Amino acid sequence: MRREIASCSETQSISLKKVIGSGYVDFWRSTKRYIAVKGSRGSKKSCTTSSRFIYLMMKYGDSGLYPNLLVIRRYYNTHRDSTRAQLVWAIERLGARADWKIPKGELTLTYIPTGQQILFRGMDDPQSLTSITVSKGNLCWVWFEEAFQINSEDDFNKVDMSIRGQLPPGLFHQIVLTFNPWSDRHWLKRRFFDSGDPDTLALTTTYRCNEFLSEADKALYEKMKVQNPRRYRIEGDGEWGIAEGLIYENWIESEFDIEKVIENAAGKKTARGLPALVPCNGMDFGYNDPTAFYGAYADRKDYKIYVYYEFYETMMENRKIAARLITDGFGEAVIRADSEDPRTINELRLLGLRGIIGARKGSGSVAGGIQKLQDYQIIVHPKCPKMIEALSNYAWKKDRLSGKVLNEPEHDFSHAPDALRYGCEDLQKFGIQV
Repeated sequence: MRREIASCSETQSISLKKVIGSGYVDFWRSTKRYIAVKGSRGSKKSCTTSSRFIYLMMKYGDSGLYPNLLVIRRYYNTHRDSTRAQLVWAIERLGARADWKIPKGELTLTYIPTGQQILFRGMDDPQSLTSITVSKGNLCWVWFEEAFQINSEDDFNKVDMSIRGQLPPGLFHQIVLTFNPWSDRHWLKRRFFDSGDPDTLALTTTYRCNEFLSEADKALYEKMKVQNPRRYRIEGDGEWGIAEGLIYENWIESEFDIEKVIENAAGKKTARGLPALVPCNGMDFGYNDPTAFYGAYADRKDYKIYVYYEFYETMMENRKIAARLITDGFGEAVIRADSEDPRTINELRLLGLRGIIGARKGSGSVAGGIQKLQDYQIIVHPKCPKMIEALSNYAWKKDRLSGKVLNEPEHDFSHAPDALRYGCEDLQKFGIQV
C-alpha cells in the first residue's frame, strides 16, 4: 500500500507498509469513537499510533479539513522523552520533517502548511484539560498513552465528554488508548474489552506483529516464556495480568501529599509513646535487572505504609545512583538495602549515601517480611508506576506438575516489593505494641 504525502515543496510517494509494517490494518482504518490497544512490549503499538496520527493530520489538512490532536499521559512532564519523541520519530520516518514546526522549548508540534497542532497535557493538571482551544480547525482526536496509569474512569470520562461537537463532513472524533495490560482488575478491561460496545475497536497486539525486531529480540521473549511465564503473559502475549495468587491484596493506588502526611502525624504516638510515623526507605540492587529504591513512611499506629518516591533503573553505575538519590534528598536518610552485596553498600556510602545499611535478612526473612507487610495497608502514589505494576503481578510460585501454590514468591516482579520489604524491616507485626 502506498500513500502520497504532500509537503511544502513537493509530493513524496511513501510505502506505508515498508515504513510502518503490517499487523494493524483494522486499527489504521477504524473511525470508531474508541480504539483500545493493549499489547506486549515491542508490539509497535506506540510507533504505529504516532505514525497514524501524523499521517492522518497531514492527509486531512492537505484536503482542507483541519483536525487537531491532544496527547495525554498521567503526568505532563513525562511527554518530552516519550510521546513527543515518538511523534517526532514518526514525522521523520514519514519524510515530513520540513513540514513540521518542532520547537525545542515547548511541546506543541505544528503542521506548517495548515497550522494544525498536536497538544500535550497531563492528568495531573485537570484544569488544563477543560479549556483546550486550537488555533485552526477542530480538536478531533485524543491519544492516551500508557492509559493503564489513568486509574480513574471518572477522569477519563471528563476528557471524553469534552471531545464533542459538530464536525465538518469527513472528519470524526476518536480516542485511542494504548497500554500494557498489567492487571485484569483495571477499569479499562471492563469498559473496552468486556462491554461489546459497537463503537469500540478493542485490539490485543504482540511482538509477533513487529517484523522490525531482530532474532536476538525474539529470543529474549522465548526465554521469558520459559523462565517468567507470568511476565510473558503480559509482555509477550499482551494478555491481562491475572490477580489469582497475588501476594499483596492490601494495597491501593492513591494521590497523597507526603508533606501533609508528615505534618498530620506530628505528635502522633504508638501505644508505648514512640513516634507513629517512621521512614522506611529500601533498596534492591541490580544492573541488568533493575536497581529499585523506594522512599516510604509507615504509620505504626494506623498500620499504613505510604510509598511516595520511586527510583527504578537498569544498567546504572553506583555513582549515578548515589548522585540521583542525593539530589532527591536521601543523602542522609537511613536506607535498608539488600545485604547480599556489602561492597556495593560500602561504595554507595562512600559516594554520599551516608545512612545506607544492609538488611538483616536471614532464614525465614522473606516469608516473615511479606507477612508483616500484609498487616499494613500499602498506599502507593501514582508517581511510582513500577511499584504499581509489581504489586499487580507479584505472586506465589506454583508447582508446575500439581499446580499447588507454594509458600515462596516468584522472582518475577520481585524487585520493587523486595526493596519495600527491606525498608520496612524494623516494623512490628500487627498486634505487637511498640
